[in-house]
Amino acid sequence: MARTILIATDYSLESLNILKKVMKEKEASGDQDQYHVLLVSGYDMGDSIRDLLFNTKSTVFGKLRPQEFCDAYGIIKNKYPHLIGKIVCDIFTGSFQRTFNNYIKAGSVEEAYYSSSVISKGKGKFDLIPYIRRCKDLKSHEISITVHKSLPEKGRLAEIFAEA
Repeated sequence: MARTILIATDYSLESLNILKKVMKEKEASGDQDQYHVLLVSGYDMGDSIRDLLFNTKSTVFGKLRPQEFCDAYGIIKNKYPHLIGKIVCDIFTGSFQRTFNNYIKAGSVEEAYYSSSVISKGKGKFDLIPYIRRCKDLKSHEISITVHKSLPEKGRLAEIFAEA
């Protein structure tokens, strides 16, 4: 059976530790379900007519999501092919709880995972955690992750997969 889960992200490599930890727990519990994973960040589109007309999701992702993030979630998807059906990156652009609740219903999202150590900050980003916590139709789980200091002689992509 395919189930949909949402993971709150800021499109940093560190935020993929949430996905990695969730998949590791699902695998350890012997879960046989396939999961559609939504990696979602809050994004304020602004009020400008020009921004609203000429900004598409692809231009927003060009600003927010680095290529190494895409490479890293591809590696995680390949590591858990029996658990992950597909991974979709998305942005939530609403500003009301009701809008978020409708987003959850439309996507048939059953569970949400977040970490309080991963907070969306920067130009146009906002934090989804308050919306997730207040959504009554969603089972939300806080995942604690530790951000490691840089490991010597390894790249940032390799640091994500280093075991603590």
